[in-house]
Amino acid sequence: MPREEAARNGAETAHEGDRNLALVTLTFVDRTASGRISRRALLGGAGTAAAGTALSLSIGGGAAAAVPASGPDPAALSLPQPGQLPHKPLVDYEIVELASLLRAGQVSSVELTQAYLDRIAAFNGPFETYANNGLYNAFVRIDAEAALAAARAADRKLSALRRDGGSASPLLGIPIGVKDSVGIKGFSTQDGSAAFVGNIALKDATVVGRLRAAGVVLIGHTICSAFSGSITGTFAGNAWNVAYVPGGSSQGSGVAPIARLAAAAIGEETGGSIMMPSAANGASGIKPSLGTVSIAGLMPLSPGYDVLGPISRSLRDSALMLATMLGPDPLNDPQTLAAPDPFPRIPLAPRPGRRPLSGVTIGIPQTDWMNVNNRTAVSVSPQQTYGAGHLAVFNRLVGELTSIGATVTPFPGLDMTDPVANPYFASSDVLATVDGSNISPSAAVVNANRYEVRYADAVADFCASGIPSAAAVATLTNQYGRRAPGEPAANFAAANRLNGGITGAVRYEGELRRRRLIANYTKALQDFGVDFMLVLSLGEVIGLRSGGTGFPVFRAYYQVPNALGWPMVSFPVGYVAGLAVSAQFWGPRFAEPDIIQAALDYQAHFPQYHTVFPADPLPPVAPVAPAPEGPDAGPDAGPNNDPLLGEEWIRRSMS
Repeated sequence: MPREEAARNGAETAHEGDRNLALVTLTFVDRTASGRISRRALLGGAGTAAAGTALSLSIGGGAAAAVPASGPDPAALSLPQPGQLPHKPLVDYEIVELASLLRAGQVSSVELTQAYLDRIAAFNGPFETYANNGLYNAFVRIDAEAALAAARAADRKLSALRRDGGSASPLLGIPIGVKDSVGIKGFSTQDGSAAFVGNIALKDATVVGRLRAAGVVLIGHTICSAFSGSITGTFAGNAWNVAYVPGGSSQGSGVAPIARLAAAAIGEETGGSIMMPSAANGASGIKPSLGTVSIAGLMPLSPGYDVLGPISRSLRDSALMLATMLGPDPLNDPQTLAAPDPFPRIPLAPRPGRRPLSGVTIGIPQTDWMNVNNRTAVSVSPQQTYGAGHLAVFNRLVGELTSIGATVTPFPGLDMTDPVANPYFASSDVLATVDGSNISPSAAVVNANRYEVRYADAVADFCASGIPSAAAVATLTNQYGRRAPGEPAANFAAANRLNGGITGAVRYEGELRRRRLIANYTKALQDFGVDFMLVLSLGEVIGLRSGGTGFPVFRAYYQVPNALGWPMVSFPVGYVAGLAVSAQFWGPRFAEPDIIQAALDYQAHFPQYHTVFPADPLPPVAPVAPAPEGPDAGPDAGPNNDPLLGEEWIRRSMS
């Protein structure tokens, strides 16, 4: 059987009779005969090897590394000696430091896991609360018993390795959280909404399975914005001050590592959902390129944009997580076949010397327009919109990067408001009218991709299963269905008529325009010799968790890296008004090694920004707000992670 046909058939089999949304995988059916083109055919890609092998370190007999072909440089896996580590609370250590302590037997995984569980008990607040619960609300649900059982198993393996020698992943025994939209076997997976109560994952998502195989301890699900929507986030409290917004949609994943409720977490991004919570909380996050990491087992928002990535306290830790997560998953996510195989090695250590960034040109795009108080500030450089404190931090950052060798230079970038440069978002062209709705170039791609993964059908099956309440069915129908012109209410059939009614020619035109945008952005970097870019996703002090302004100043085109499929990293560079200021590097697709290495080099020379922690929050004085229920419990207000809603937000902000 041809490889592509086998992948399609396997994915279709996984869907048969499966009403569990958390297990929806990409179904790429070649529909050219009916006028619809499979995205698998458009993506191309040639890697066919099996999923990547977990990284491992030898124990008892030296620190040599057993590294798969796609893993990092063996020298990068060296762990610090326990005696070289500073004395601090156990939960404050980074993953690489904890790995050293665990291997030396100076701490057990049970002890470590219990320390995080104790902090969750003290500072998280009530679980299953999709609202402000008065404290961090980083975890929406946990399984302490299962976490401790996994920790005991890790300790047994570590003990045997110390006694007999052998190898194990550096992540063995490390407790983490996973976003509420990612399937953990046996867990209710709810994507930020009580409407999905009863959606139990029948198996682990691919990334969860890979991390579990590496020996991580899964604490539970971190909270996310309703239906992974809002990029400001309102359910959780900011790690530095619970009164402020946490960033979204992976809000709990951004809060948990900095609040020291877990060593790290998995986030998901469609349009800002890893970068924004990383930026707001001063975490070190990585949004991989499209196809680097499998998204099988994710409750999808927009296939072709959705990516999964790590969030932790340092780029070194997040890089270690990414190196374990990445790799082909041809049966469940054919997008991973577009990535290089073997993937370029993910660096895990800074380069030596005082000027490790020598020869690197970092560009500051001057047309990276910012949104200021809900208006896109076109024709004003981003730096002119930053608050005074943020501008001072940014200018200092430029000097710091220059001091370690980088050439940091302003350059035009690509003006996303120009329909010639950006025929995908900025064009007012209507490619078709389907069931009474006009189809823009981006809608031609997004809606057709949703049809292929049974975006509406999977939720319709769940609603028909008898599991959700009538109120939950109404909420889900409004969220995933569509109200067609002339119809009295939203329904799933109308969503399918729109998503499935896009012809192959229209979809292909949308894809061509997306690729033209990618080519134009690539040329904008090449014309000025820029290796990758430096931006601030958030340019001013963020707003309050309840009744605040969300993000007063933020990147208007925050979704562009996802439309391009390009990687991005976020890392803290300072603090203003007691809250984190973070910077982001981003560049061409599969440039993860370059931008991660630069961030590693920066954090090694300027560790003072990622090695500080917030004070613990005081007990809440206000009563806990009830969790929203029923058809009126819509997504959080503000700019949205959904590409089509985000595009509409930009249009309104420029009108």
